[in-house]
Amino acid sequence: MRIKYTRLGSRAARLLALTIGVIAIGVFAIPGSAVASPQTFSASQLSAASSAVERSGVAGIAWHVDAASNRVVIAADSSVSAAEIALVRQAAGRNAGALRVERSPGVFTPLLSAGDAIFGGGFRCSAGFNVVSGSTFYLLTAGHCGKLVNTWFTNSSQTTLIGPTVNFSFPGNDYALVRYDNTSLSHPGGFTVADAFVGERVTRDGSTTGVHSGNVTALNVTVRYRGNPGGTVRGLIQTTVCAEPGDSGGPLYDGTRALGLTSGGSGNCTTGGTTFFQPVREAVNDYGVSML
Repeated sequence: MRIKYTRLGSRAARLLALTIGVIAIGVFAIPGSAVASPQTFSASQLSAASSAVERSGVAGIAWHVDAASNRVVIAADSSVSAAEIALVRQAAGRNAGALRVERSPGVFTPLLSAGDAIFGGGFRCSAGFNVVSGSTFYLLTAGHCGKLVNTWFTNSSQTTLIGPTVNFSFPGNDYALVRYDNTSLSHPGGFTVADAFVGERVTRDGSTTGVHSGNVTALNVTVRYRGNPGGTVRGLIQTTVCAEPGDSGGPLYDGTRALGLTSGGSGNCTTGGTTFFQPVREAVNDYGVSML
């Protein structure tokens, strides 16, 4: 574009040039000075904000402290209303700026169902990793499954016994120990206990949907499930692996690295979703068993 101008006297030209220069400096200076630096929060503030999220009592959310972004990241499922999100922010008070809310499709529930795989009391779950203590063999599954079922079978008609739930931890944790009382059943292994890391490519196996893979997106996640049994579970692995009801208790692994037990989540294996896993190391240590 060509600028049209009128010749001015030398004094007027100097004044005009000076004015334009001042304006130009002002215009180019404003953007730099007007952009505020992102607020940073201390570790204690992030911890306080995370505790406030839990105190809010809102179900259908999962949260963890993300040191990289200096925020408490909250995944809110489709059942969580705007009013409930406002309640969470209100609970955080002056640390509300530390919260980052993301929406997740579906509803966060324990992935329990009625059907096939390991059965008991009208429920269906999935066998996780096989473990041993001395000469006694066990399998690990989800704690919310063990809370509801005393005795497990391999078939829906409940004629082929596996054995009893000898211990479970839910809520808080989500793992259970089932003893093999049927000596005719095999208990294959080949895994070693390991810890997941963010970005790891992982695989899950379950009685409803079979084998599916995805990536670890967060660690040490707290989730408050809706439904029955509902409750808050802490220290979970968050992933993009899909899962559906009945997959609860199934193993999460990376090659021969045993990582976790399927706990719950949202979505399905058609459209995808978010799934949470109980780290298996905690269960192994708690029960004093060894991985097969």
